[in-house]
Amino acid sequence: MLEVRDLHAQYGDSRVLFGIDLSVPTRGGVALLGRNGAGKSTLMKSLLDAGPQSRGEVMLNGQPLAGLPTEARARMGLALVPEDRRIFTTLTVRQNLELAWHAAGKDRPRMQVAEAVALFPMLATLLDRLGYQLSGGQQQLVAVARGLMASPRLLMLDEPAEGLAPKVAHDLAREVHAARDKLGLTVLVAEQSIAYARQCTEYVYLLDSGALVFSGDWAAFDANPELKTRYLAV
Repeated sequence: MLEVRDLHAQYGDSRVLFGIDLSVPTRGGVALLGRNGAGKSTLMKSLLDAGPQSRGEVMLNGQPLAGLPTEARARMGLALVPEDRRIFTTLTVRQNLELAWHAAGKDRPRMQVAEAVALFPMLATLLDRLGYQLSGGQQQLVAVARGLMASPRLLMLDEPAEGLAPKVAHDLAREVHAARDKLGLTVLVAEQSIAYARQCTEYVYLLDSGALVFSGDWAAFDANPELKTRYLAV
């Protein structure tokens, strides 16, 4: 699905990523772990050409993304749910969802609002509320659902558990996993929370100071407890 080779990224003169190699299999779930400032958000934005200056090879379904603008990459099937959610506060939930149709590619049908509600039943009572009337957990739910409205090939979630109560985060992770199963979705999740990431992914990449320090499945990650204390403990 997604292949990244020797990816470097920077903001101006500040280098953030150093030679990242990463693979996300079709219908797979991959966690990108690391502390704040490790480079997780920069990596995701680099895949969409949405801010950082980057160089390296990025392939989606065998097609190179070099030189393509953000909107073209979105229409090829990349969708990012940013860590700050970016819900339009003066629009209703329904309108927030429908805006994402503009990112749909011609080869994939747009998800209808009723389909989004079927995936995330809590949306049913929120459709007519304005963005500013939502709690943090509700905003995150809307942001995830909005990310699916263009029927992406790869959904990228940036710190989806940030600021959420543990139960709310747990419920959201469970719903993301259910959406993966139902839609055959491929997911890349950037997180500090191991508990959240573990619920909806099978593979792990660990970033520290812009470089990869581990890649493997959860069993291999758990077999090396030093990874948590050295690279994730605060």
